Amino acid sequence: MRGSLALAALLALSACGLQPMYGGGASSSIAQGLAAVDVPAIPGRDGWLVRNALQERLGAAGDASPRYRLDVRLDDALEALGVLNDDTISRERRILRARYQLVDLATGEILLDATAGSDAGIDVVSSEYATIAAEQRALELLARDVADRMTRRIALALREQRREQEQTLGTQ
Repeated sequence: MRGSLALAALLALSACGLQPMYGGGASSSIAQGLAAVDVPAIPGRDGWLVRNALQERLGAAGDASPRYRLDVRLDDALEALGVLNDDTISRERRILRARYQLVDLATGEILLDATAGSDAGIDVVSSEYATIAAEQRALELLARDVADRMTRRIALALREQRREQEQTLGTQ
């Protein structure tokens, strides 16, 4: 019974046009497109973290001739949220925002101009070391989350570009 329901669900999904983003694994056009994205150095510790996370997700294999460039500008901020009667801070929020553009190196065309961001709450405790460690850990997690969001949007943009190219070729 369960097997037939699962099969029916799969058939219904395929009929509505849904397709797996990374269908075909590493040989798919999306995976190859992601691997062809060059991510130049991004200033700061937050930039280093985001760039490393992006390179992991994009699968960039040090391609000598990338087809795309990803330009990224980051904004990293700490906000005081909980202020006690004695003017001490009890809670902070770390916010990491990225403005990025995916550029086709052959044409110079900007294929994607978008933003991604994430934030995390941090408890400020009596140990300054523990608070600093929590702030750094939050930045590490935020960098991964922002890189995930960026990678999904880039994959969608590359898929859309591929569809447009296929339609153009089909009409000629």
